[in-house]
Amino acid sequence: MARATSLSFLGLFAEPDDAAAAMDALRSSGFEETDLEVLTNCPFPEGAFGEPPPKHHFYVFPLVGGACGLLVGMLLVIGTQLYYPLVTGGKPILSIPPILNILFEGVMLGCIVVSFFGFLFEARLTGVGRIPWDKRISDGYIGVAVLNSQGREAAARRSLLDAGAIDVIGGQGNVVEA
Repeated sequence: MARATSLSFLGLFAEPDDAAAAMDALRSSGFEETDLEVLTNCPFPEGAFGEPPPKHHFYVFPLVGGACGLLVGMLLVIGTQLYYPLVTGGKPILSIPPILNILFEGVMLGCIVVSFFGFLFEARLTGVGRIPWDKRISDGYIGVAVLNSQGREAAARRSLLDAGAIDVIGGQGNVVEA
């Protein structure tokens, strides 16, 4: 059981239509989209439960990483060639073709590293502990989690039960109503 607050609830549903009805009922009860989460054991299409499409800014991370990689690559190549000037056969110290190879590698390395950390940031892996969990979700049930029901616990439980929840589980893992 994941760590969840005592103000969170999880409704278990056997059918996707019941879970979608619960999401509509919770929204009409005044809960925000950020307070609701749908948990399934298999992927469903975006918006299958009436949730808005997720907003992400993942495209920014490769751009920032590429710019940082280009800057670091330029400093490394130009700084090394100016700090250790090795003139070979009268050729220029700062030659463009070899610099382009190293700059390309710097840009790619910057994109990969920053994109990896950007993915971890966008995945919101730190939010896992605040969502209640039940083993039956792995068996095919659909969970609708109400994450912040402060002052509206009765409305959250009633909305979940009216939509056809099999069980309503509290944040500490106890079955509140069945």
